[in-house]
Amino acid sequence: MKVTVYNEYLHEVEAESVRRVYPEGIHAALASAVREHVPGAQVRTATLREPEHGLTQEVVDSTDVLLWWGHKAHAEVSDDVAERVRRAVLDGMGLVVLHSGHLSKPFVRLMGTHGSLKWREADEKERLWNLQPGHPLLAGVPDHFELEQEEMYGERFDVPDPDELLMISWFQGGEVFRSLMTWRRGHGRVVYFRPGHETYPTYHHPVVRRIVANAAAYAAARVRRDDSTCPNPAALEPVPNPGKEHVLKP
Repeated sequence: MKVTVYNEYLHEVEAESVRRVYPEGIHAALASAVREHVPGAQVRTATLREPEHGLTQEVVDSTDVLLWWGHKAHAEVSDDVAERVRRAVLDGMGLVVLHSGHLSKPFVRLMGTHGSLKWREADEKERLWNLQPGHPLLAGVPDHFELEQEEMYGERFDVPDPDELLMISWFQGGEVFRSLMTWRRGHGRVVYFRPGHETYPTYHHPVVRRIVANAAAYAAARVRRDDSTCPNPAALEPVPNPGKEHVLKP
């Protein structure tokens, strides 16, 4: 399985508080989670300031699943790269969108909605409930688990009804949120997983790391096929009067 982890890699460079939590970057923590739980996975990383954000056509074409963490620089992502990612998902590449990636260009374009939600940063406890313990995305995940400090995301989350709703979060302030969902887009699978604010050690939490890795394995491409055209194939069997309108006799 070939995995690419995209991260803006701005907070870690600009803020000491974030650098203390993720000294090698959020992308490094995510990559290590996949390597830990998916033996044999080939994992590389890409960041915003690289040429084409590290997501060249060659990289995208050879990626089975792309993990996306973005927050403060969604507008800086090239429209061409966003479209490249969107088309790759339709052709079969998996996409796992994390935390503030709900406003990323690829996710919004694939969802066709605003991706908006309520939020509050107040060091609140989050309790995540496992709704589908038999689902492969939740293999090894308990009935529920807690994050002692996280940013609150609350409903209404403006996304299409998911194909699968797998986890719901409750926050100390009273809000709830659909925190793990999946969609099919073309030949590809899209997963959204909520936790992961940059100032908290969320991606060091063992259960979160397991879910991130499970999501990568679940969303990874089963096929890569460009169905963007409308072919006009020859008939497989003889067809009488091809191209002519049939007239019903009285």
